[in-house]
Amino acid sequence: MAQRHLDPTAGPVPADALAGYLRGRATEFLRALRLHRETGAGAAEDSVEAARALRRASRRISASLHTFQPVLDPGWSEAMRPELAWVSGTLALEHAYGARLERLLLALHRLSGAATAFPPAQEEGGAVPAPGATGRVTHTAGGTAGRPSGAPDGTPDAESTVRRLAPGTATARPGGSGRATATVPATGTDRLPGTPVPTGRTTVTGTAGVTRTAPATGTTVDRGHLTVGAAKAGALLDRQLTLARTRAHSTALQALRSSRFHAIADKVAVLASEVPLSPAASAADLVPLAAAARERLVDAVAALPLLTAGSPYNAEALIHGLSPDPAPHPQDAPWHQVRLLLRLHRYAREVLHAGAGADPAAERLRAAGEALDRHRDASEAAAAAAQAARTPRIAPATAYALGVLHADQRHEVEAARYAFQRAWQKDVVGTS
Repeated sequence: MAQRHLDPTAGPVPADALAGYLRGRATEFLRALRLHRETGAGAAEDSVEAARALRRASRRISASLHTFQPVLDPGWSEAMRPELAWVSGTLALEHAYGARLERLLLALHRLSGAATAFPPAQEEGGAVPAPGATGRVTHTAGGTAGRPSGAPDGTPDAESTVRRLAPGTATARPGGSGRATATVPATGTDRLPGTPVPTGRTTVTGTAGVTRTAPATGTTVDRGHLTVGAAKAGALLDRQLTLARTRAHSTALQALRSSRFHAIADKVAVLASEVPLSPAASAADLVPLAAAARERLVDAVAALPLLTAGSPYNAEALIHGLSPDPAPHPQDAPWHQVRLLLRLHRYAREVLHAGAGADPAAERLRAAGEALDRHRDASEAAAAAAQAARTPRIAPATAYALGVLHADQRHEVEAARYAFQRAWQKDVVGTS
């Protein structure tokens, strides 16, 4: 199923288009680096925006060096590509841990009894505060105010303490820095099984400091151990992921101060003014190289079980995804590879359309890429929940809540595959 009409322009695209694209991305890289140095590590919002711009520019330069390598100086491109990938990967870790924690806390809050529809999660590269920020999930039923926790009062670890504030609420506190609060409806003697939860308001403050408020709806399900275990599970996940995020933050700061990064920045500064093309670049056409990237993507998608992904919540695939093996499930690897190939294809089209107006397939490809981003996020969140469930000596209710959370995220994996399948079908129809 070869996709014709990859590029609507009539005729070849010269290597000068690639040179202009690379100079533009190199300028963005240098501008983001200057912004990061001016704001410093303590200015959260500006610093995060600068780090996101650095990652975005690094990804596009590295992808272009990979796709259009035949028209570039081979020694220079082979040396630059892994270095830029290192920059992008190092800077992405902190955001990934913060977004994963927020995703899991929101899912725990939803599963424990608050049937509230929240806005979609932020796209890749969204703002993440500096390590140590508090991520809270609060549910207040029947108008009873949920009391904020995290005060320095010497409260024990949340894994061993669940404090009952009032009928309808329960709060768990993680110890240490970067505390998070999960306040969820309590069950047991406070409410008879089958009694609806009183209508109140639900407020969620995620790791990015964004507060979301919506009316809570009633439910007739008694969630039992899940409600109590969700608070403890949230505290456990907060401790583990906040620690990982803090370490990623320190690693990123060390990388930006390293001589390795300074050498990369010097090469990018040269790239902003001079692109090292190969001797054969003057007569080269970029369209066949971009078409080759497209064909690699098409072949990888053809190997995916798209028929199996034709249902938004596929129980058969879910069973395979609930493996007790701590290693990443092999079922996810082909989808992750397609995500990377789709990114290469998108960036190749950006080069082709740099001076030819808007890309008519940009929206369809972006929708497919967002579906695969959600797939990756849900897969990694499920792995984090499974890893937390393997913590020694945790309470049975905590392990149960983490198991439910793991299954929920594997459901999200299947839903993302279904969304990609639909987006890909639209792309095939629109470009064939």
